[in-house]
Amino acid sequence: MQLEDYFDFTEPDVIRIKGHRLGLEDVIELYQAGYSAEQISLEFPGLSLEQIHAAITYYWHNQADVDAYLNRLNKMAQESIRLQQKQPLSPVAQRIRALQNKPDLPQPAL
Repeated sequence: MQLEDYFDFTEPDVIRIKGHRLGLEDVIELYQAGYSAEQISLEFPGLSLEQIHAAITYYWHNQADVDAYLNRLNKMAQESIRLQQKQPLSPVAQRIRALQNKPDLPQPAL
């Protein structure tokens, strides 16, 4: 089995662990945060240790490419947040935000 066989490369910026909705980034971000393979398996119990080790090994063998991939994903996420923040709030969201900004409201008598 080839290392790449553990992944589905569906688009340039979509690398999923085969048979899962989890992306390579989900495992690697935890690994970069200092999690061991065993700790990652506790976070993602649907993944086998073999799949986690494959993701980590793929990262080691392709570190520059995977780091660039992670940077692109982070930039896309930041851009998405920026665009969402530019959108006007719905009336419901406006009401919730107004309630959050009010000082403590008196509690109703029981």
